[in-house]
Amino acid sequence: MSQEKIENVGVLGAGLMGSGIVQVCAQAGYRVVAREVEERYWKKAFERIAVFMQKAVEKQKMTTADREAALGRMSGTTEVGDLADCDLVIEAVVEDLAVKNEMFGELDGLCPPHTIFASNTSSLTIAEMAAATGRPDRMVGLHFFNPVPVMKLVEVVRTIQTGEDTFRRTWAFAESLGKIPIAAKDNSGFVVNLLLVPYLLGAVRAVESGVASIEDVDKGMVYGCGHPMGPLTLLDFVGIDTTYRIAEIMFQEYKEPVYAAPPLLRKMHLAGYHGRKAGKGFYDYGGSEPKPMDLNL
Repeated sequence: MSQEKIENVGVLGAGLMGSGIVQVCAQAGYRVVAREVEERYWKKAFERIAVFMQKAVEKQKMTTADREAALGRMSGTTEVGDLADCDLVIEAVVEDLAVKNEMFGELDGLCPPHTIFASNTSSLTIAEMAAATGRPDRMVGLHFFNPVPVMKLVEVVRTIQTGEDTFRRTWAFAESLGKIPIAAKDNSGFVVNLLLVPYLLGAVRAVESGVASIEDVDKGMVYGCGHPMGPLTLLDFVGIDTTYRIAEIMFQEYKEPVYAAPPLLRKMHLAGYHGRKAGKGFYDYGGSEPKPMDLNL
C-alpha cells in the first residue's frame, strides 16, 4: 500500500472554481502550482485570491502572516510540465471531456506513478477520464462547490477501478482543507447535481408554462421551504450556460426527461443571458438591485 504524503498540489485551470481550489490548498499549507493557458489568467486569479484573503484579515478571520505565507505557497505557470512533480493534480477546466482527457493523457506521461489525478467535474463520469490514463487506480473525483473558500462540501468520487489507498488519501486531503467530504459513486451528477438539476430545471419549466412569475417561484421556495435563495436566483449564480451544459450531459447519460433542458433555458443560453456574470439571466443585474427579466413569455 502506498504511503506517499501529499505535499505538492497542481491545479489545472484558474477560473472561478480553480482559483478557489488553489486558495484553500495554499491556506491549508500545501504548495500549489496553477496552470492556465495564458499568464494573464493565473495572475488575475492570484490577484482575486489576494483580495479575498485581505478581506479575511480585515475581518480578523486570518492573520497578515498567514495571508503572506499562503500567497507564498502559490505559483502559476502556462506549462503543463510544471505540474510533473505534484503528488495530486486537480483538474478544473471547461466541462469538455476531450479537453480534460488531453490534459490527463499528457500528465500521465510526466507525473511519477504515485501522483493522484482528480477531476472537479460536476457532470462527467470519472471513468471516462481514467480511460485516458495508464493509472485508473489513481483516478478520483474531487467535486468542490462554489464559492470554494466558503462552501464546506466536497464530493469524493470513486470509480470501479479507484484504489482503496487512493480513495482514503484523497478523503483525508479533503478533510485537511477543512471540508466535509461525502462519498459518491461514479454516476453523472454524483449526489448533489443528481438531485439539484431536476429541481432547477423544474423551476424553469414552472416559469415557462406560466405557473408563476420568476419572482414568485423564487419567493415560494425561500419562504415556503426555507431555502437561502430561490432556484432561479441560484441558476443565475451558477450560470445559465453552465447549467445548460450539465443538463445536456446528464440527459445523454440517463435519457430521463427530468434532465432535459427546457426550451427556455436553451433560448437564454443562446441569447447570452448567462446570469450574474453576464449581467442578465432570470434577473437583470444592471441596476442597484436585481430585477426580474421580461422574457416575453
